[in-house]
Amino acid sequence: MLLFDAHCHLQDERLASCLPEVLNRAERAGVRQMLCCGCHERNWDSVLALAQAHPQIVPSFGIHPWYMQGMTNGWLVTLERFLSGQPSGVGEIGLDHAVTPRADEEQEAVFIAQLRLARSLKRPVSLHCRKAWERLRKILNQEGGIGWGGLIHSYSGSAELVKPLEEMGLYISFSGAITRPGNKRGHRALATVSPERLLIETDSPDLPPVGTPAVAGTPAVAGTPAVAGAASVVNEPANLALVAAAVAGILGRTPGWVAEQTFANANRLLAGIMKC
Repeated sequence: MLLFDAHCHLQDERLASCLPEVLNRAERAGVRQMLCCGCHERNWDSVLALAQAHPQIVPSFGIHPWYMQGMTNGWLVTLERFLSGQPSGVGEIGLDHAVTPRADEEQEAVFIAQLRLARSLKRPVSLHCRKAWERLRKILNQEGGIGWGGLIHSYSGSAELVKPLEEMGLYISFSGAITRPGNKRGHRALATVSPERLLIETDSPDLPPVGTPAVAGTPAVAGTPAVAGAASVVNEPANLALVAAAVAGILGRTPGWVAEQTFANANRLLAGIMKC
């Protein structure tokens, strides 16, 4: 199987500290390409360096709503410089109404600024959304949808929202959370996704799928916002095969079909920023 990890964070020190082994395991598992998303100004250089050193890594740069407190005054100019310097996506960006402390007005201003930059530079976006679905939908409507495509990563919204989001130009990506037997909301949503809009991801090093093998790794990084229910095991792109198998089981398809469909979808979405 050829697999495309549609959202991961290889720059995280839990993976970067043992990256050769991580990439070797990904290769053996069939993961041929990975979209690596930066979350704040301090790790954009690391994402860029990884993409320049490894042709299978596709870079993306953005300000995640968890990390707005660390922004500099010139963050948007710096972001445009990174994006203009090489083919790359915009993300991880979005809205999070579960994080504390929370500043909705600032979150939305930062999010909208990045959406508009993505549109002006004709770049796809990688979106984060937690408990802010109606606001996300309203803002995307106000902004005219997603101009150059994008994905909702680790989708946790309702089944009813899937089609409206697809109509705005979004792909729907599922992470290791879909492997949890109790995730009935996710299972219902997955069943409504159009085949040509389906993606899979690991969100490494977080959200390990059920059945993730124990691999030596470092503990959770100090200062990283806590995620309710997060496991202590370090996730990595090689575990994407577990996500593909779970998606296949829910849809009544084969893992091979899921791999082929999502690989083609990711390449279609990211064609404009892929290396030749």
